[in-house]
Amino acid sequence: RRKLVKMLQDIGARAMGVYEYLLKGTDPRLWSYPLMGSPVNMSAILLTYIFFVLVAGPRFMANRKPFQLKEAMITYNFSMVALNAFIVYEFMMSGWATTYTWRCDAVDYSDSPQGLRMVRVAWLFLFSKFIELLDTVFFVLRKKHGQITFLHVFHHSFMPWTWWWGVSLAPGGIGSFHAMVNCIVHVIMYSYYGLSAAGPRFQKFLWWKKYMTAIQLVQFVMVSLHVTQYYFMDSCDYQVPLFIHLIWMYGTFFFVLFSNFWYQAYVKGKRLPKQDSKPGLNGKANGTTMVANGKHHKKGNSNGTSNGSSHHENGSAHAGKMKKS
Repeated sequence: RRKLVKMLQDIGARAMGVYEYLLKGTDPRLWSYPLMGSPVNMSAILLTYIFFVLVAGPRFMANRKPFQLKEAMITYNFSMVALNAFIVYEFMMSGWATTYTWRCDAVDYSDSPQGLRMVRVAWLFLFSKFIELLDTVFFVLRKKHGQITFLHVFHHSFMPWTWWWGVSLAPGGIGSFHAMVNCIVHVIMYSYYGLSAAGPRFQKFLWWKKYMTAIQLVQFVMVSLHVTQYYFMDSCDYQVPLFIHLIWMYGTFFFVLFSNFWYQAYVKGKRLPKQDSKPGLNGKANGTTMVANGKHHKKGNSNGTSNGSSHHENGSAHAGKMKKS
């Protein structure tokens, strides 16, 4: 028993040593920003989120009717469109459209206007991920528990945790490319969600819904390919090479997960509900479709094709459900 206690103490001491070492390496320019003083507060938020989503939320809603949050979700979705568009613009102006080469771009740790601008947008990107936790909160309050999958919760909890370290240690450089691409995708996705939540009269403007899956997968391919060039360079001055490997793993990992979701839902049909054999009002069967940002939709009225109409993750009861990354 003493040996076990000694071993645990050694492991704890080493873990604390690594933690303190990492904290010493964080960028002091970010220390005054909310949540950036230490990882404790953001970890507490994410743990609370997981507890609410998996335990407290479902218990709270067990004997309650689903909340009707149409107006709130329309406002939320279009606010996220504006926020993500602003973040993309700031990433471009902070380097990607000005001084970056799109190859081996190092982090600017100086107090130059350009460097400080990148710090601000890197923090804003991270903060937006905590705002996006509301995606799942809406699921819980609307009792869409079937949409709270492992993939959804993992992405919304673990990824912000890793991004905190990325922003704290290396705000900018080659490692910020995936953040900018992610925000571009979210501009498109939240636009879709907002229009879907607005009601059936906007469905005619969602002709591009069938491309949502492709957009998601292209995102992961772009992210992985962009950092892959690092492995073919003779030299690169990027200060935290570990993040290159993690970003490559991130892009590849999620590409595989979402490709599998696409395969299971579209090819094998395992995650799609059985079609109703009864004809709809227009004499055609009701169908379902999904987008590979991770969630499937229900209750779509098809137009004679196997997929029906898409619906929205954060939308109204008419808009249905959908998953995103």
